[in-house]
Amino acid sequence: MTGFGNHFATESVEGALPVGRNSPQHVPFGLYAEQLSATAFTAPRAENHRTWLYRLRPTANHPAFRPYAAPTRLRSGPFEDAPPTPNRLRWDPLPLPAEPTDFIDGLVTYCGNGDPSAGAGIGIHLYAANRSMERRAMFNADGELLIVPQQGALRVVTEMGVLPAEPEQIVVIPRGVRFRIELPDGAARGYVCENYGALFRLPDLGPIGSNGLANPRDFEVPVARFEDDDEPFEIVQKFCGTLWTTTLPHSPFDVVAWHGNLAPYRYDLRRFNTMNTVSFDHPDPSIFTVLTSPSDTPGTANCDFVIFPPRWMVAEATFRPPWFHRNVMSEFMGLIHGAYDAKAGGFAPGGASLHNCMSGHGPDRASYDAAVGATLAPHRIENTMAFMFESRFPFRTTRFAQETPLCQLDYDDCWTGFRKAQLPANSAKGPDA
Repeated sequence: MTGFGNHFATESVEGALPVGRNSPQHVPFGLYAEQLSATAFTAPRAENHRTWLYRLRPTANHPAFRPYAAPTRLRSGPFEDAPPTPNRLRWDPLPLPAEPTDFIDGLVTYCGNGDPSAGAGIGIHLYAANRSMERRAMFNADGELLIVPQQGALRVVTEMGVLPAEPEQIVVIPRGVRFRIELPDGAARGYVCENYGALFRLPDLGPIGSNGLANPRDFEVPVARFEDDDEPFEIVQKFCGTLWTTTLPHSPFDVVAWHGNLAPYRYDLRRFNTMNTVSFDHPDPSIFTVLTSPSDTPGTANCDFVIFPPRWMVAEATFRPPWFHRNVMSEFMGLIHGAYDAKAGGFAPGGASLHNCMSGHGPDRASYDAAVGATLAPHRIENTMAFMFESRFPFRTTRFAQETPLCQLDYDDCWTGFRKAQLPANSAKGPDA
């Protein structure tokens, strides 16, 4: 099913969806009605997200959760295990694990901000896994998960159905939805944005008008599918920053039918309708926003998910790559494939970079020289897909991110060697010269 923010209805057994009442006295086939709410009950209608699930057993039937005992490199806000750093950082790709590792145990936190208990901020993780989640599922009580595959396909099994995803597609799993991730290719790597704040949504288009950027009809949600499985199943949840676990005597994926406007969804980044200048100047990267999590300050996001896809560059008399800049917003970038047009090297697919609030950054020397010296003609950037998680809050890096050998200690060197500008010999130095 397709369409962003719509009300969906789907059943895997004909007649399983009640008609006229969400929780009738007698649910068809003796199923249990359960509402999953991602917003407050009294949120305005346009902001209210909830779904009714009709399942074989109620989710309330489970033993107590206990702390997750396995080693994990997953961290959460507030990010306090290492002192904050203003330095620009870049990392080599996260290697695939040598030991059998599934998605949960393959999560590694690089940075984040805010606090899930306060409902603001995000956590940024990378994952590297070589084994499907076997007889266990996960859900996140702290926020929704935006998964960006970089290498290897995923088969995301959720309570509401299945969403296959490959690199250049994304999957968003709402807060509280149980899921497991299978690896059809045997191994996978990618990025995860854990959003503690307002739900991701499409950005307003403003003067762009009614069409452009990510089109609502290109977002896909799963159809109902259930597992009637009475063997033990581990449930891992993230709650207030830490992992907890319990065991059910059955599969949690037992939803026979559902309807509502809260569901996992998939989007193919290759369908993004890119906007760009057709005259002069380099537009702000906000013109490439796919999804946004707004904050209480209009126009200043808790998190923007921005992509840099293949596109035409036609600007006249313009420095076409991203110019040198310092932002109030903080930027974490990843690369799915290809090369990024502002870096001649060092930023590899599967790698990442971080430029925090007011940190000066821009093209390296080689990219700058090439752009200044280029003969400007219409040019298409091909075979690339970079992205950015941008936030109003500075990112605090984890101890792993600061100390891992993947961190490129020579990253600052890419901005060395720029020649000093040469003014005419008789130039005045200022109004008092």
